[in-house]
Amino acid sequence: MKILLISSSPHKEKSQTFLLAQEVLKGCTNKTVKSGVIHLRDYRIMFCRHCEECHKKIMHCPIKDDVPTILREMLEAEGIILASPNYINQITASMKALLDRSSHFIHCKRLLGKYIIGVVSSGSGQDKDVLDYIKHYAYICGAQYSGGISSRAPVNKERMEEAFKLGNKLSLDIRGEKGFLAQTKIIEEGKEHFKKIIKIRKNEWIEEYQYWQDKGWL
Repeated sequence: MKILLISSSPHKEKSQTFLLAQEVLKGCTNKTVKSGVIHLRDYRIMFCRHCEECHKKIMHCPIKDDVPTILREMLEAEGIILASPNYINQITASMKALLDRSSHFIHCKRLLGKYIIGVVSSGSGQDKDVLDYIKHYAYICGAQYSGGISSRAPVNKERMEEAFKLGNKLSLDIRGEKGFLAQTKIIEEGKEHFKKIIKIRKNEWIEEYQYWQDKGWL
């Protein structure tokens, strides 16, 4: 099992966001679990140009930066922790830029069978909108949302303990291949929506159409 933590705080290990997310990671790791950490500050991430090249040829992008490397890491993980400070009721610009570049994941539900955790911190502690966005991202990519945690900075001992428990839950969800009925319904509805679009765009989005055919979804 591999758990990937992606943190978008510019303060990296010194941030309250990472402190909280790291505790989630501790809660789900043991001798049989491999973990990885990506600090987006260390990577070159450019904005999506909406050229649709990644739909025509899967995982191909004319932009030469580090995003493909991160996306491949996401595909190799069973669990993904998305951690971001709350900047004006939204994830950071670096995290948003990364997720914008993963639109192929949405078209082809590439995170099916994977689990996502959201971690957010802020000065106010009013982070529901940001966690809801991370949850929404999980659904549209096909992933189950194991839960989220947020905290007002500085993070206290109680929130740290809850983060550890959430990490343990993530590990158990993955091992048990737990499915959440309400979430599965949302994911399937999204799949039906894109099934229609993939059929319409089959002559343009050639490799995505082939992916759907190979999966037996058409």
